Amino acid sequence: MAVTVYRSRHALRGPLTPDRIAALPLPLTRRGRRGYRVDEVDALLHRLAFELQRRVRERDDVRAENQRIKGALRSWQSEQRTYQAP
Repeated sequence: MAVTVYRSRHALRGPLTPDRIAALPLPLTRRGRRGYRVDEVDALLHRLAFELQRRVRERDDVRAENQRIKGALRSWQSEQRTYQAP
């Protein structure tokens, strides 16, 4: 089965970061045409940036906790080998 990838000439390249989302310029519609309200789009972008930053912080916290646990396990294993050596 073929996978279709959406590509746009206006798409962001590279990883999405909170700063890039918050600063993303969206084109305005011409006068007299329907479109989104600028303040609502800006509010959504800021909310997305906030949520992404929160998730990045949570991921970083989990990674740091994993490193702490791995270090404690290595230390405990070394202590166990020391006690069991003849």
